[in-house]
Amino acid sequence: MPPDVVIVGAGLAGLACARRLMQCGVTFALLEAADGVGGRVRTDVVDGFRLDRGFQLFLPAYPEAARVLDYAALDLRPFVPGALVRVGRRFHRVADPRVEPLTGLRSAFNPVGTFRDKLRLANLKFALDRVPVDRLGDTADVSTLDELRGNRGFTDAFVQRLAVPFFGGVFLEKDLATSARFFRFVFKMFAAGAGAVPRLGMGKIPDQLAANLPAGSVRLNAAVASLQPGRVTLAGGETLTPRAVVVATDATVAARLTGGAVVDPGWHGTVTVYFAADKSPIGEGILAVNGTGVGPVNTVAVLSDVSADYAPPGAALVSVSVVGDGGVSPGYAPLEHTVRRQLDDWYGPCVDDWRHLRTDRIPLALPDQSVGKLSPWQRPVRLERGLYVCGDHRDNASIDGALTSGFRAAQAAMGDLSAKAI
Repeated sequence: MPPDVVIVGAGLAGLACARRLMQCGVTFALLEAADGVGGRVRTDVVDGFRLDRGFQLFLPAYPEAARVLDYAALDLRPFVPGALVRVGRRFHRVADPRVEPLTGLRSAFNPVGTFRDKLRLANLKFALDRVPVDRLGDTADVSTLDELRGNRGFTDAFVQRLAVPFFGGVFLEKDLATSARFFRFVFKMFAAGAGAVPRLGMGKIPDQLAANLPAGSVRLNAAVASLQPGRVTLAGGETLTPRAVVVATDATVAARLTGGAVVDPGWHGTVTVYFAADKSPIGEGILAVNGTGVGPVNTVAVLSDVSADYAPPGAALVSVSVVGDGGVSPGYAPLEHTVRRQLDDWYGPCVDDWRHLRTDRIPLALPDQSVGKLSPWQRPVRLERGLYVCGDHRDNASIDGALTSGFRAAQAAMGDLSAKAI
């Protein structure tokens, strides 16, 4: 008997879709072209270090994630709230006054922004606290830059020194052209609690979802050549004839498999350079942010300061994030060399002794969410009867958006199949 549903892609959206179908007693086959589940959220062990595929963090305030994931089992390890912002030749701490009252008071007068900027931050949090998450899509669709400068009145110094590197690192673009709808969502999630990573790496999130699925329902190294409602053909020639097909790939692959029924919104890329160090250059699990606007480095995090299990005993794992390609061509001086020279200025000659572990270049890291791309906040997951789509390109481009879209696709498919949802 063929399964009721074939899901193409075992990223977070596909796994969430499978989870919902399983809960409702609907049979499915989950096909994944790669050798493991997770899509863009995976972790590799290299010389005893846990390297996420690109720097990622998890926001425990995500509503859908809180509903479907077992946070205790993930053993989430939080970052220190706030940031160390590099301005001139020094780092200046921007602290959350709710967590560090005295440091928060002192940071109100540092050069990252004016005292009024700090008050505007508090006012923004208060304003967004009153907006339910499911109503954030109803807010004005302007760019994040227009939201910060025009609507909220933040100074250019604050925008350039903190907002551009911090939120630009989240959006993977430094023009802050991303829709303020997504900015408000992200800001609300950060304000509700510090970012975190699972103790054993971000890949434990998809691993947890996959572990609860029926044995044999997930097929790895199973690339799909073509599909249509009621028919999926694998690259090796095998054909499956389910009652419904869910395309749970990234937007580019979805556009190809659906013959353009899914529109590819475009992408933002990132590069992460990993180093092994004998000692942490920061000494705490806080994000260091480049507020100077000079050089390829955007942020630095010592992930072993956040979770000791990211590195073997006696070592530290340094993650350096670059937005885009860093302006350095892979064909010339390695980006690792340019990054190391910049960090020499930040942390001194100890950087010369760091061992380069890996450079992750991810050109298709985050769907473009500029003005207009989040109108509506949630895009349809039903293409036609028997054919559905999910992924972070259908909701907001976050872990939460991917999980939400997978649930919505499962509900839409079951509705057409007249399956009883519980």
